[in-house]
Amino acid sequence: MKTYSIGQAAKVLNLTPYALRYYDKEGLMPFLERSASGTRFFKESDIASLKIVDCLKSTGMPIKEIKTFIDWCSEGDSTLQQRHDMFQERKAVVEAHMAALVETMKVIEHKCAYYEEALEAGTEDVHKDNWAAQPR
Repeated sequence: MKTYSIGQAAKVLNLTPYALRYYDKEGLMPFLERSASGTRFFKESDIASLKIVDCLKSTGMPIKEIKTFIDWCSEGDSTLQQRHDMFQERKAVVEAHMAALVETMKVIEHKCAYYEEALEAGTEDVHKDNWAAQPR
């Protein structure tokens, strides 16, 4: 069974050792084992669990709610519905964020085209017919 030091685990997860220590302090890694001297070591299953934690964090989920999810996992099958519902809610959050990003990209693409036309013409006056409607 392959194990990782905190530094190795941090590198695999693209996190800092400080972040992993914080996750541990916040109770997000109850599964983590330690050596007799207290050194944390990470198994492949720990890395996989931490990837889920990182995924949830990237959706904007607060650490406290991630901790609730970890607790539900520890409780077993009796919490399957809560975990499913939580991921459905996270999915909706991410879909809304993606839709907002699509709208943001439309504005950026429009402004790129605006400035490309202005650069080609050597002036923004090329857009003077739409001047009032164009924030620069």
